[in-house]
Amino acid sequence: MTMNMSDQRQRISKREFISRVAARSGWPIKTVNSVYEGILDELMDAVSHDETVALTGFGRFYRQTHRGHKVHFGQSEVDDYAVLKFSASRIVNRQLEPQSASESGRKLVGSA
Repeated sequence: MTMNMSDQRQRISKREFISRVAARSGWPIKTVNSVYEGILDELMDAVSHDETVALTGFGRFYRQTHRGHKVHFGQSEVDDYAVLKFSASRIVNRQLEPQSASESGRKLVGSA
């Protein structure tokens, strides 16, 4: 039985993610949750209005539109639609490269 990469990845829930950010920053969970919600709301609002959100040193979020097409396995068609896309910066992509065994711990973009 073969295992693909997605089977090996651990998912982190929103609750766990917010807890980790709160622990790292020293901010209360309620504050981090409010900031999280505000960032996502603003991101979605900007992208839905065809704006690109560029976060220096991290990447950019943008809207990509797709033309409708005929469904291969039926008579129906899919209308035009849009998807949220993310393009990571080179800095972020370099941090995703495998680390040597001597390196330990996680490092965030911009952290010392």
